[in-house]
Amino acid sequence: MKTIKAQIKNIGKIAKEVERGGVVICPTDTVYGFLADASNKKAVNKIFKIKKRPKTKPLAVFVKDLKTAKALAEIDGNQEKIIQKKWPGKYTFILRRKKGIKIYDKAKSTIAIRIPKHNFLSKLLNKIDKPLAQTSVNISNGPPLAEISDIIEQFNKIDVLLIDGGNLKKAKPSKIIDLSGDKIKVLR
Repeated sequence: MKTIKAQIKNIGKIAKEVERGGVVICPTDTVYGFLADASNKKAVNKIFKIKKRPKTKPLAVFVKDLKTAKALAEIDGNQEKIIQKKWPGKYTFILRRKKGIKIYDKAKSTIAIRIPKHNFLSKLLNKIDKPLAQTSVNISNGPPLAEISDIIEQFNKIDVLLIDGGNLKKAKPSKIIDLSGDKIKVLR
């Protein structure tokens, strides 16, 4: 594990790590998250392996803005009104996936998307200018890790780049709202 401070001057180095297919651990507006280029299947598979997460539980993606979300998902006027009230922020929306998008799991008919409200992460998303596959930093079904020492202890032997934004306050992962069907469903 390599560590780098969550400073604006380091965004270029972090972007290069993601572009080369690396996995990074980054602070978000909720918890620390594993991030990788969502179009790089090998990088995304590395997250599944590190977390020991079953592939039947797909990863959500972070995007920089609503325009990028619309490039990935079918968003009608009513859905857009709901989304605009919550983004950027701690809400992940499940939407119908557009056909032909270059995201790791092309077989799925839906996609989970979020625009985080975190200054450093927003700048990173703008620099990379690609959707990032993301999930909380933990072993699957375990509690998300908020302290740097816990992250280092659990994942220090893994080839990842830890973006040290300090210890986070204990927080819950994002709310998940399914807008892909006829009715709105709150899943978490």
